[in-house]
Amino acid sequence: MGENQTKKIKISNGTTELKKMANREIKKTSDGKRFVAFATLGCRVNHYETEAMAEKFIQEGYEVTDFENFADVYVINTCSVTNMSDKKSRQIISRARRRNQEAIIAAVGCYSQVAPEEVAKIEGVDVVLGTRNKGDIVYYINKAKDEQKSQLMVGEVLKNKQFEELNIEEYQDKTRAFLKIQDGCNRFCAYCVIPYTRGATCSKDPEKVLNEIKNLSQHGFKEIILSGIHTASYGVDLDGNITLITLLEEIEKLEGIERVRIGSIEPSFFTDEVIGKIKDMKKLCPQFHLSLQSGCDATLKRMNRRYTAKEYEDAVNKIRENLKDASITTDVIVGFPGETDEEFNETYEFLKRLKLTKTHIFKFSPRKGTKAADMTNQIDGTVKDKRSKTLIELNDKNEGDFSKSLIGRELDVLLEQEVTNKKDVFEGYTRNYVKVEIPNVDANMIGKIITCKIEEANGEYVVGKLI
Repeated sequence: MGENQTKKIKISNGTTELKKMANREIKKTSDGKRFVAFATLGCRVNHYETEAMAEKFIQEGYEVTDFENFADVYVINTCSVTNMSDKKSRQIISRARRRNQEAIIAAVGCYSQVAPEEVAKIEGVDVVLGTRNKGDIVYYINKAKDEQKSQLMVGEVLKNKQFEELNIEEYQDKTRAFLKIQDGCNRFCAYCVIPYTRGATCSKDPEKVLNEIKNLSQHGFKEIILSGIHTASYGVDLDGNITLITLLEEIEKLEGIERVRIGSIEPSFFTDEVIGKIKDMKKLCPQFHLSLQSGCDATLKRMNRRYTAKEYEDAVNKIRENLKDASITTDVIVGFPGETDEEFNETYEFLKRLKLTKTHIFKFSPRKGTKAADMTNQIDGTVKDKRSKTLIELNDKNEGDFSKSLIGRELDVLLEQEVTNKKDVFEGYTRNYVKVEIPNVDANMIGKIITCKIEEANGEYVVGKLI
């Protein structure tokens, strides 16, 4: 093979040979200083995995710098939930190459997993890594550099049912910590490519989860966010009747950590039994991202969602009746194939009635390989735009009304950082995840839970006064 030719290597997940090679000593550059920069698209799981990869580089002598800066290595942790996500990933890769023509560029994550050959053809990409083996990212980067050959290493995730350990030992942020406890999804919703990028549901051993939380507590963290691709399915692949609820019950017993949040969840999770157990939990925050996608049963059925609009509404009512100040956010897709004006109006009236705290609106984007991509009655883009705008306006009203309802209330806030471009104004979040800006607070209070009185509402955030 000539010097300028590219060699593509495809490997399976978790081979013994790979683990041995990953532990080899990595050579340092002549000046001994190397910089790595990260760009992350998509979900909380991706952000967790980026921080874990950053730690691997730090352990090998790299310094992490901002993605806008010159770096020796750029790692783009891609998303593939929509066509726009793929496009953004390609744009960011191009930006990295323009910053340093000699840099090693790695595209990892969901887009790389679902379309590895396509990603490998993007000009400037040296390493293509899917959603597995991210813990060996430094090895692959250095292999590409040493051999001057691109590396394409994407395994078959659909056959992999084991949770990949990718832990963080030294968090950069010291207020809230994301903790990945689950990966994969078995649902196969008609519009979603994620099962093909992440594989089957797999869960982190509960003892390892609890040990990580203890470690976080010892390092001063007050809040953790339990994250996963389909968090509610935690434990289904483990022995011993382990569930997300049994895990929450064990976390409740731990000292130090004061707040626990859980990632996106489905309405079917909130049974009467579950509500009965979580309503008395002191650590669990009354804030849930409850997936909806549509308020119309006909649309939900075509989407292969496994609940009805009434079941969703019942779950919302149960939560509100049993958990004080509960905040419920959601996702909605507009323009799903076959969505008529009548079906959309059902969704609009449903959201108008429920008055959820915040609704994230997405225009349907057909993903190759999914059932919805081949459906007839695809919706015109101008119709999607109109429906999206309508729901955004409704969300702005609902979000504003929720913020205004907090005026005069005394709420606990976990202070996180100073507000950009606002001197001596700091921000943090309440238990129900409302952003609060607080003036005249001492910087040494960052990382602490303080009490303030809400005096003003500004849509996406409120203003509080320290008590």
